[in-house]
Amino acid sequence: MSISGCFLVLFLAFHMCMNLALVFSAEAYNAICEFLGANWYALVGTAVLAAGVLVHFVYAFILTIQNRKARGNIRYAVTAKEEGVSWASKNMLVLGVIVILGLLLHLKDFWAQMQLVEILGHHTNSYGLAPTDGAGATLAVFGNPVFSALYIVWLVALWFHLTHGVWSMLHTMGFNSKVWMKRVKCIANIVATLIIAGFMLVVVACFIKTL
Repeated sequence: MSISGCFLVLFLAFHMCMNLALVFSAEAYNAICEFLGANWYALVGTAVLAAGVLVHFVYAFILTIQNRKARGNIRYAVTAKEEGVSWASKNMLVLGVIVILGLLLHLKDFWAQMQLVEILGHHTNSYGLAPTDGAGATLAVFGNPVFSALYIVWLVALWFHLTHGVWSMLHTMGFNSKVWMKRVKCIANIVATLIIAGFMLVVVACFIKTL
């Protein structure tokens, strides 16, 4: 979980930085999309990313089942919030399901309209744009207030998932002493906030551009 999670966090950071180019220059963003596209290195990267996502979520379900089996039918009489235990840590599976649903929406709106269209050899997607016109596709999606709202909800869930996930990842790597506990939690919040804020900036900026 920690290794695959670390890989996915690094990918999200890279993806966020790439998307930020759209805020400043549609031409620069399209150049990035064209560079990636359906080239062999992009396809290999996509396959590795898909494998990372699959491993992460399969292990999430396995660990959840193992935890419930270990606990059995015993339930605590006291349900007060434990000190240092976040809401996200108790709802990672639910948050993970929301993240998966958002990922499927993202694949439909972007990957299927760009890389997949290019793989199939089509010259235009359902937006009537070239598959390398990432800026046009992004504006087409986020210009719709319903889709913008759905992506914001997804990103909020992803923020909660990341705050606990990054903390748990660092904790597993050994940063679990009393000195580091609060520092690691702060680092996790900063990492999650920077990544999600960058994605949200793209959503809001594109929505405003289409008004």
